[in-house]
Amino acid sequence: MTTASLDILQDDSRAKRNVLVLVAAQALLGAQLPMNFIAGGLAGLALAPTPLLATLPISLIVFGSMTTAPWISPLMQARGRRFGFVLGALAGAAGAGLAVLGLTTGSFAIFLAGAYLTGIYMSTLGFYRFAATDTASDAFRPKAISYVMAGGLLSALVGPQIVKLTGDATIIPFVASYATVAVINLIGLWLFFLLDIPTPAKPALDAARGRTRGELLRSPAIVVSIICAMVAYALMNLVMTSTPLAVVGSGFSTGNAADIVSAHVIAMYAPSFFTGHLIARFGVTRIVSAGLILLAAAGTVGLSGVTLPHFYGTLILLGLGWNFGFIGATTMLTASHSPEERGTVQGMNDALVFGLVTLASLSSGGLMSSSADAVSGWSAVHYAMVPFLMLAGGALIWLRMTRDRTA
Repeated sequence: MTTASLDILQDDSRAKRNVLVLVAAQALLGAQLPMNFIAGGLAGLALAPTPLLATLPISLIVFGSMTTAPWISPLMQARGRRFGFVLGALAGAAGAGLAVLGLTTGSFAIFLAGAYLTGIYMSTLGFYRFAATDTASDAFRPKAISYVMAGGLLSALVGPQIVKLTGDATIIPFVASYATVAVINLIGLWLFFLLDIPTPAKPALDAARGRTRGELLRSPAIVVSIICAMVAYALMNLVMTSTPLAVVGSGFSTGNAADIVSAHVIAMYAPSFFTGHLIARFGVTRIVSAGLILLAAAGTVGLSGVTLPHFYGTLILLGLGWNFGFIGATTMLTASHSPEERGTVQGMNDALVFGLVTLASLSSGGLMSSSADAVSGWSAVHYAMVPFLMLAGGALIWLRMTRDRTA
């Protein structure tokens, strides 16, 4: 066996250890995301001065993630992944604490401040998938991303059930839910001390600095991977944010909404056990394309009715489409830049992704509340998916044509 082969084995041994830690972190700390998305809109509806602002807390979470990514990624490049992940968990705990305070005092402003801090946590959660590749070989990289995303399966099972158990445990709904979120963050942050990811060495004065943002955005593979990640995540958020409002508005219970979101998040993460293998076998472009087709199928089912089976079918297809689209786009991105460009590219990617997701969550609340009823609002949400699916599909076709011309 050659020295190069031994190096790959050694690197992947460390990478697999890091993946186990990140899977555990995704499973435990990730439980708070479905909790926030279920409780955020319903608590916002109770606190907001107008129903138009009911989903603003969720939008603030995503906005917090968008505005955090540009500085948290270079910070981790300089201080290490552990520093950034611990900081994110502390922000999540503080955000949950402010949410409790906002609910108990009836302050929508304080509740929104907590949502923004939760967004800092959400941003760092998004970098777990990138951290999994830091010590991985090229062959193991898509599987590492996929396995870490699979850790969200447990969070999908646990998070919504915690909301069901704690949502009405106090006189003021959801106070116990957000208190549980704070505890989850304070316990989960200790996992990051088990990570073995070296802090990148400071580059020498004459070392390669990598491409500028403008140069990076002239790379077809980077542009297309960012577009596909933006569309996959934004459309998932657009529909998921409106789901509790649509379900309750159609005459079903909060428990029904929690179960539907739980099925959705399971569909988001369960395929991750084999998505990396599918990418290795069929190629990343085909998997991203399959994700877009599944998202389109989700929109079709959503437009066909508002019974519980329709809600379940829509959200399950939505989760599957997000998984293939987002993991595929992430894999495409990690193969399109050099190590010294990591902080710039990953921060820029997540800022753009969560920028569009912020607009999607804001639009979701607006479409639902400005429509005549829950049924018409639910339909408007799905019609809004069409131009974005066309954008991502066109981008993939353009990338294929660009590569064919180059070849």
